Amino acid sequence: MSVALLALVMALQTPARPDSVKPAPPTAGMVEEKPIQTHHSITIGKAPNARTLAYTVTTGRMPLRSDKGEIEGQIFYMAYTLDGVTDRSRRPLMFSFNGGPGSASVWLHLGALGPRRVKMEDEGWLPAPPYQLVDNDQTWLEFTDLVFIDPIGTGFSRAATPELGKKFWSLKGDIASVGEFIRLYLTRGERWTSPLYVVGESYGTTRAAGLSGWLVDHGIALNGVVLVSTILNFGTTNWNSGNDLPYALMVPTYTATAWYHKKLAAELQGRPLREVLDESERWVLDEYIPGLARGDRLSPDQRRHQGDQLARFTGLDRGFVERSNQRIELGRFETELLRDRSRAVGRLDTRFQGISAIQGSEYPDFDPSMAAIRPPYTAMFNDYVHRELGYQSDLEYYILGGGIGARWSFDSDNEFIDVGETLRGAFARNPHMRLFIAFGYYDAATPYFAAEYSVEHLRLDPSLKGSIKRGYYPAGHMMYIHQPSLIQLRKDVGDFVGSK
Repeated sequence: MSVALLALVMALQTPARPDSVKPAPPTAGMVEEKPIQTHHSITIGKAPNARTLAYTVTTGRMPLRSDKGEIEGQIFYMAYTLDGVTDRSRRPLMFSFNGGPGSASVWLHLGALGPRRVKMEDEGWLPAPPYQLVDNDQTWLEFTDLVFIDPIGTGFSRAATPELGKKFWSLKGDIASVGEFIRLYLTRGERWTSPLYVVGESYGTTRAAGLSGWLVDHGIALNGVVLVSTILNFGTTNWNSGNDLPYALMVPTYTATAWYHKKLAAELQGRPLREVLDESERWVLDEYIPGLARGDRLSPDQRRHQGDQLARFTGLDRGFVERSNQRIELGRFETELLRDRSRAVGRLDTRFQGISAIQGSEYPDFDPSMAAIRPPYTAMFNDYVHRELGYQSDLEYYILGGGIGARWSFDSDNEFIDVGETLRGAFARNPHMRLFIAFGYYDAATPYFAAEYSVEHLRLDPSLKGSIKRGYYPAGHMMYIHQPSLIQLRKDVGDFVGSK
C-alpha cells in the first residue's frame, strides 16, 4: 500500500495532525467488565402529535477473544433500546459506525441518529462555547434500536497490546472484528430474529459494504445497508497523474460549490442547483472523461473547448484551468475559488470558508468545516458519556485518528481498494437486502458523483437495481449538521426501514 494512498484514506475524516500522534496505551491483562445501564426519555414532535420515547442505554466494552479464550481487544459500544416493546423479533436493530479509518462513532451518534445531539447553528456553523447537547427530535430510535460501535483503536476501544493492534488495523481485520462484535451482540442481546441494518459514514461505508459480505458468509443476513457519504472504490478519489477519474468525478461537486458561493456565470448561477448539476454531469460523462482519455491527442480547438467548459462548470479562471493542465486537484480548488475574497472553502463541507495564513497559498492551512465540528462534538461526547450515561474511564476517547495514526494496512493486492464487488456479492447471496445511499452535494471528501459512479459499476443484476434508494442533501459530508438536511435524512431513512 503506497504512502500516498494511506494518507488519502486517513484524510477522509481525519484532519492534518502533528507528527506526535500518541499511541494507544497498552492494556495487557484485560478483564471483561459489566455493562452500565441507564434509563431515559425524550418527547419528540409537537402537540397534539407529541410522542414520548422511553429508552434504555447499555454502555460497555465487548471483549473479543482468541481461539484460546484470551481477550485480544475490547470494543466500546452504546446500545439504545426502546422500552415497552413486547416483541423484539419485529423491532429493527441498526449497527452504526463512522469512518477514518480511525474515527469513533460519535458523529452519527450525536449528530443524527441518537436521542441526544450536539446543537449547531441551523446551517451547521460552529456555535459559541460553551456547547450544548439537546434532545434530538429527529432521532432514528423511533423506528429502530441503535448500537453505536467504536472499532478497535477508536473511542474507548483498545487492543490488549500494541502488537495485537495489527490484527484489527487493516481492511480485513477491521471488518472481521466488527462482524464478530455484531455476532456477539446478537447472541448476548437475544436479537438474532430482529430485522438487521448497518449504517456507515465515510470509510464506514467501505466497512459497511465489506460487512454485508462478511456477515452473510457467517449466516447473518441484513435487511438493509445505509451508506452516508460513500466511498466504495478508492480509485475515484486517488489523485495522481496516472488516474484521471478523480479529476472528472469531482467536477459536479466543484459546480455545486461554485453555485453556492455565487461564482458561476450568470446563465448558470440563475438556475436551480439540481438543473445546473444535471448539465455538469452530462458534460463530464459525454465530453470531459473522453477528452481526458484522449490526452495529447486533443486538437487545439478541442482542448480550447474543453478548457472553456471546465472553467464554466467550476467557476475558476480560464488561465488557472489551463495552467493546471485542465485537471483541478481538490486542494488547489479549495484555495482558488474564493481567492479574490481571501478565503478557502472547506473539504468535508464546501459551504464553509476559512482564512489561510498566507493568501497566496496553493493549499489551505486547515479544513474550516472540520474545525467547526470537532470541538463541540469532543466536548459534548465526553460530558455525555460520563455524566448522563454513567460510564467512567480515564482513557482518552479517540475522536479521530489518535488511537491508530498511520498504522493502518489495506492488506490488498490492488492499490485502488474497491469493495463494490463485495457489495454486489452480498446482493447476489441475499436478494432481499436493500441499500439506501445519502449524498451531500457539498461533500468534497467523498464526492457524490464519484459515489454514483461506483454504484453504477456494481454490475448488479437488473432485478436487484430496484433495491437501491438514494437521497440528496444540500450540505456536506456530515449533511445532518444542516438542520433541513437532518430532517429530510431522518424521513428518508425512516421510509426506507419501514418499506418492504
